[in-house]
Amino acid sequence: MTLHPQATTRSQLMLPRNHRAAPWKDVPDELWYDWKWQLKNRVNNLEELESFLELTESERKGISAKDIFRLDITPYFASLIDPSDPTCPVRRQVIPTEEELQPFTSMMEDSLAEDRHSPVPGLVHRYPDRVLMLVTTQCASYCRYCTRSRIVGDPSETFKPDEYKLQLDYLRRSPQVRDVLLSGGDPLTLAPKVLAGLLSELRKIEHIEIIRIGTRVPVFMPMRVTQELCDVLAEHHPLWMNIHVNHPKEITPEVADACDRLTRAGVPLGNQAVLLRGVNDHPVIMQKLMRELVKIRVRPYYIYQCDLVHGAGHLRTTVAKGLEIMESLRGHTSGYSIPTYVVDAPGGGGKIPVAPNYVLSHSPDKLILRNFEGYIAAYSEPTDYVGPDMAVPAEWERREPGQSGIYGLMQGERISIEPREFAESRHRPGAIQHRLNSREDKWQAHGVGTANVTDTAPDGMVEQPVPSGD
Repeated sequence: MTLHPQATTRSQLMLPRNHRAAPWKDVPDELWYDWKWQLKNRVNNLEELESFLELTESERKGISAKDIFRLDITPYFASLIDPSDPTCPVRRQVIPTEEELQPFTSMMEDSLAEDRHSPVPGLVHRYPDRVLMLVTTQCASYCRYCTRSRIVGDPSETFKPDEYKLQLDYLRRSPQVRDVLLSGGDPLTLAPKVLAGLLSELRKIEHIEIIRIGTRVPVFMPMRVTQELCDVLAEHHPLWMNIHVNHPKEITPEVADACDRLTRAGVPLGNQAVLLRGVNDHPVIMQKLMRELVKIRVRPYYIYQCDLVHGAGHLRTTVAKGLEIMESLRGHTSGYSIPTYVVDAPGGGGKIPVAPNYVLSHSPDKLILRNFEGYIAAYSEPTDYVGPDMAVPAEWERREPGQSGIYGLMQGERISIEPREFAESRHRPGAIQHRLNSREDKWQAHGVGTANVTDTAPDGMVEQPVPSGD
């Protein structure tokens, strides 16, 4: 591993309470700890950054570039940046560089195809029983690897009351939706009355069981987590929250206090980190991050592979590096400290877990497993197991047509899932129907699926139920 010539251990270290960069040393506490003051005084231009940072030429070019993704950093978060080390993990997340302007293979404007799975503006319905509800395009600060940089940070793209109404109306007529994730932008930048109003409307929809909020505000601006906000959230339980911390340096005493207020209000907290080159792509750093999160009662939830989004090429790592990091966590820290490593599949395939392979071999009666140390053991399977024999209430079984996927194959709903053009690709020029290929029932699996039904699965796949031979 090549060490950056300007890298310092100092830039990695966690900071004490009330740490402030030079421009804000004399700001009174009543202003500094006012979240509205933090928003109004965000850093967003070259002159302001040069007042407390020794910028590199690449950073100057990035900051000055035309059409660069929006730059805004709260004074609180800006104060975490090492002023002279360009490898500072906080700095790399929020300061543009000229590398953002470089195209890379497979980059996309909307790499997760969220807009393709959007039935109404701002709502993404990718999975059967849950939706993503985008409620704003504004954030407290802007991450340079933002998945939604196509709309985030653009005031003209933000969502209006009429679009909230469309989102809510869609949810009211979609009884399969039981889980709503509020995101954006950042929901905690909304005016308190607007946020409370949205939560109240969602709580009125009987089939919505839980509400989740995805936010980086407790990290960018922990002073926003007031008791008033906690009281509003507590009125709408069950409500869960995922925050977004990428490096242990971001866990300050102020962030710990904000998380403590949220958990005391009954809000379970998880963390979503993104694997980023030069920020947290080191096993020791990721181990430290997971341990520090658990200490403040935040459960590590996901580590995301960086998306194929414009401007993020220089921050991407290999999946192999992610697997190495997962190897460094399993067995070396408590289970509470181990998140799921996922690749959010390009084109809208959703989150796909990626993990080291701990199953070495499998036979009908034995499983050969390895542990984190390389210890290999045989686990004996029961020879008399015949499957569950209990009856379950019919209303517990969820049926979203066309989205049962691999589980549907295992349950015997169908015999295959074919790519959309699978059958067409086997139509040979000059082929004719004859006595050997004229009977469709030859390749129908007895006892699998239901008659004469073909569902379309996500992402260009066709699920093929097969009629029974009875």
